[in-house]
Amino acid sequence: MATGSNVANSPDTIVLINGLWLTALSWEHWVSHYTAKGYRVIARSWPGMEGDIEELRRDPAAIDGLGVEEIVEHYERIVRALDRPPIIIGHSFGGLITEILLDRGLGAAGVAIDPAPVKGIFVLPFASLKSAFPALKNPFERHRAVALTLEQFHYGFTNTLSEEQTVPIYTRYAVPGPNHVLFQASLANFNPHAETTVNFRNDDRAPLLLIGGGMDHTVPASVTRANFNLFKKSRAVTDYHEYPDRPHLTIGVPGWEEVADFAMGWAREHAIGKSTA
Repeated sequence: MATGSNVANSPDTIVLINGLWLTALSWEHWVSHYTAKGYRVIARSWPGMEGDIEELRRDPAAIDGLGVEEIVEHYERIVRALDRPPIIIGHSFGGLITEILLDRGLGAAGVAIDPAPVKGIFVLPFASLKSAFPALKNPFERHRAVALTLEQFHYGFTNTLSEEQTVPIYTRYAVPGPNHVLFQASLANFNPHAETTVNFRNDDRAPLLLIGGGMDHTVPASVTRANFNLFKKSRAVTDYHEYPDRPHLTIGVPGWEEVADFAMGWAREHAIGKSTA
């Protein structure tokens, strides 16, 4: 089993949290990779999205209206049920969920990959707004789940690949996503009780690494750096690392191994040993 500086309390479990328009299947390579290294890996989809993918594509009504708080509570229950605090790694909206969980005192270390913006980020680049437009274009559909077209998925997730290379990735991983979470994140700065609020000066949270992608359209590196600049107000360990040539779906396109190994190496080095989750 994985070891660290404190064998008795070092993390032996990794919890992976997927992002919007994806399910836990998007982590399949990372699950195999980390399992082979001796870790117990938990990769579960958002509530209402854990069943058959084809059924979810045919009828996404089960996730209409799904919001940030319900998703956070789903993963909080998973983490609290563990005997030992895990390493938590999230991608995109899963990165935002990771940040919220750490703020609640959970986890031994956290890695947020291309994380959706927390409350407090006021300027989003055009590419980010274009990627979110399919969900935000109609406020009357804020409680519906919608899917991305192949063209939209290619722009937002796999723009470093050709559209031909994107087809099998889109076919395997893309699912409808609840519009509600994007509206919650987009309007957070106008909501005093926004679900994406975290305490940037929380000195007691676990160490946090933010990873950005220089070719990311959905969460451009500038947004991830803005997240980092807010979180580094804490005395807790906070780091940033950027891959200049990687797109938003950095966890599922060629070269993902480098990202997975860097994330794990950093988390193992900085993880805080605790006796409870």
